[in-house]
Amino acid sequence: MRVDLRHGGNRQAVAAALGCRPSQLLDASASLAPWTPRCPRLRAADLRDYPDRGQNSLRQAIAAIHGLSLDWVLPGNGAAELFTWAARDATAAGLNGLLAPGFADYRRALQCWAAALEETPLALHWDHAGPLPHPPLEAAVAWICNPHNPTGQLWSRASIEAMLDRHALVICDEAFLPLVSQAEQQSMIPLVAQHPNLVVIRSLTKLFGVAGVRVGYAIAHPDRLQRWKAWRDPWPVNSIAAALTEQWLGTPKRYERWCARVQRWTATQGAWMQRELARVPGITPMPSAANFLLIAGTSSLVPLREALELDHRILLRDCRSFAGLGETWLRIGLQSARNNRRILRALNQLQHLTD
Repeated sequence: MRVDLRHGGNRQAVAAALGCRPSQLLDASASLAPWTPRCPRLRAADLRDYPDRGQNSLRQAIAAIHGLSLDWVLPGNGAAELFTWAARDATAAGLNGLLAPGFADYRRALQCWAAALEETPLALHWDHAGPLPHPPLEAAVAWICNPHNPTGQLWSRASIEAMLDRHALVICDEAFLPLVSQAEQQSMIPLVAQHPNLVVIRSLTKLFGVAGVRVGYAIAHPDRLQRWKAWRDPWPVNSIAAALTEQWLGTPKRYERWCARVQRWTATQGAWMQRELARVPGITPMPSAANFLLIAGTSSLVPLREALELDHRILLRDCRSFAGLGETWLRIGLQSARNNRRILRALNQLQHLTD
């Protein structure tokens, strides 16, 4: 069976290919917080009634987190759905500029509307994780991922703010930003009210470790969000996903406590993995602010990834789906301390066998 390499988190497909149960696999190909909040009790109405088409309760919960009014918030069926509508606006604005390597879903969204796009190569060596100045993009529309996926570089707010005067539209994906300590200082959300050409998209998938729930949100000028609402399906977020998310967000204080817990994990486990991976023969971990590490090999890492799957039931992210990367690159999503040690033991064993 050929497993789709365009995205991590394909545990079901890999388990079928390996002839094992999904629960037997340690999935470090997806970059999620290692804990999931406790699921609250659902009401019968959450199952029986149609979802609120205005999404008012969910929008209120999200808006409260950021100190915004409801009109500036639009929840979606994950960030992916919102990229699709952002891409429709971006297509009308002109040429789209993306970094390569970069998250493949931007290209997918732009291809929905036959958009014109160009990719700017990103240097694949950097000394620290950031904040760093974002590289210039020569296009009408700038697509920005902060922290950057797959490199983990954190871009400075000042460098992105300077782009608002040069681009007709700036779309900033901050899916991983809440997982990074002090990174909110680089968020573009505080600038949205002054810049109608700015869109910020976030995902709750990574922060809460709930990829199956599919909830993200956009923050942008109300006129833009009203236009997106007119384009989309009537019920993009189901009642169960909305109810769970509202409970998990709770109050701003509860959200801040959860973020602080996740950020401590990202910082401590990220530093530990960076240090330990640097000792593994044949690979080099690159500096990362995010909850994943991009690693470079001195030769193809495909055999190593396949051996980890077959012999150790560990999944790492194949990076050949990222434009500009190839078989000498892998990405590791941080896990719990225990599972990070498991990954290191397996890597050391396999790499020493090839010496």
